[in-house]
Amino acid sequence: MTYATKVLALAAQVAESQAGPVRRAAALIVAALRAGGVVNAFGSGHSEAIAMEIAGRAGGLVPSNRLSPRDLVLFGGRPPSVLTPELERDPAVAHEIYDLAPVEPQDVFVLVSSSGVNGTVVELARLVKERGHPLVAITSVAHSTRMTSRHPSGDKLMDLADVVLDNGSPYGDAVLDLPDGGTYGAVSTVTSALLAQMVVTEAVEELVALGERPPIYLSVNVTGGDEHNKALESRYAGRIRRGS
Repeated sequence: MTYATKVLALAAQVAESQAGPVRRAAALIVAALRAGGVVNAFGSGHSEAIAMEIAGRAGGLVPSNRLSPRDLVLFGGRPPSVLTPELERDPAVAHEIYDLAPVEPQDVFVLVSSSGVNGTVVELARLVKERGHPLVAITSVAHSTRMTSRHPSGDKLMDLADVVLDNGSPYGDAVLDLPDGGTYGAVSTVTSALLAQMVVTEAVEELVALGERPPIYLSVNVTGGDEHNKALESRYAGRIRRGS
């Protein structure tokens, strides 16, 4: 139970300390949605799991896209062999991912990287801001602060975002100590997923307060779920994609 105790305490700390940034991030999303925009979420490695929390899941927003290095293969015609662990360090990849996505000016972006220093995510953040999109970052401030950027500019994800959501994970991510040195028990996925859901639910609550009916996915495993979801997806034809 040691891990559970630590991660639950950290989750409570993150929920409290990030309440303000969550509200600001949600406001950016609400503004984008009301302008006809879409939420584009990106993460590579384990951070891709957080993008999946934001885009295309039950209880979440229909106008959403999950961007991924796999887009180079699925939509760009690149061979699967391109998908190496080092790919996320290549700034050029960001331009391919952005250009392959059905992005419009009113869209908002949520970029996820606990380290916040790899070439692809930093370049994508730079590109997003150059194109005038609002940008929310989910990252570990403690870890990123101790890292040297792997992007030629020296920028980090947290330097570029309009709103930074700090997942509270320590340098190295893990929170339990081994007797002979080293740590185990990663926490960033848990706390980042919490932040992602906090932002989405806050955005939904803001839309409801404005008298609007939020476009929310139902589970496909409940009666009428498929029909409900397809009807909503049809409103965003050409703006969202699934299957990546």
